[in-house]
Amino acid sequence: MNRKRVVSFWQRPRVVHIGGRPFLSQGLNERFWDDFYHRALIMSWPGFFGVAVSVFLMFNALFAMIYQLDPTGIANQYPKGIAGAFFFSVETLATVGYGDMHPQSVYTHVVATAEIILGMGNIAVFTGLIFARFSRPRAKILFGQHPVVRMIDGKQTLMLRAANMRQNLIAQASAQLHLIRQHASPEGFQIRRIEDMKLVRDEHPIFMLSWNVMHVIDEESPLYNATPESLEASEAALLLTIEGVDETTSQSMLARHQWGIKEVRWNYRYVDLVRKDSNGVSVIDYTVFHDVLPLDEEKQKLT
Repeated sequence: MNRKRVVSFWQRPRVVHIGGRPFLSQGLNERFWDDFYHRALIMSWPGFFGVAVSVFLMFNALFAMIYQLDPTGIANQYPKGIAGAFFFSVETLATVGYGDMHPQSVYTHVVATAEIILGMGNIAVFTGLIFARFSRPRAKILFGQHPVVRMIDGKQTLMLRAANMRQNLIAQASAQLHLIRQHASPEGFQIRRIEDMKLVRDEHPIFMLSWNVMHVIDEESPLYNATPESLEASEAALLLTIEGVDETTSQSMLARHQWGIKEVRWNYRYVDLVRKDSNGVSVIDYTVFHDVLPLDEEKQKLT
């Protein structure tokens, strides 16, 4: 019984969003020290430095109390007491070597040696974590807020807009699109099914500016004969994944985005990003990146 109580204390609920719908995850053991490396990589920079400073202070406070077991073990200790022992611990850990305070007993020498050994490992861990956080590749890909469905070349087509915010070359860029929805079998079995959606072009050799990812809604499409109402009833969502190699760092990077079916705009089009200025120079305007227009309004403008 006691063991169950201890485990349940650490089983904190977690909210996971899938297709814009929140799911409350329960029953997983999420103690802070479990998978510490992963947590250190995903936490915010202020949180990371907050943990690092807290560990540093607690580490030195612990050794300050150990040093105080021999009140005369630190020569020229100033100030006297726990504060002086704390500053001596900091100087020892940082290998500053001011020379004013130094060990003068065998006990203090032994404690200082142990602190240096443990402190070097502690510093190495946090140095490695800082390097890993800085060196981790991050894709800066912007996704349009609303996928659109419209006729292109006489075929109903789903379009999703993406842009490379760094505007450097992402080589061998590839895209995968999936439909996630609730499915009920004839036996009444409920399952969330992930269905592949074939793209008109699933590779972009020089992804630098923008990319309109397109899926034709034909007989082979999971969206064939589907309506917004039927898709909403099945809690459908779209998941787009883009992967490529950053030419600057030569590292592989990945970005993904998902849309709930309510975010899809039927019989709409994207506002054109590229226009000509007064000098005939092509201008790509990202201020209208998320803007969409109904096709009926477009026809009215043409007439």
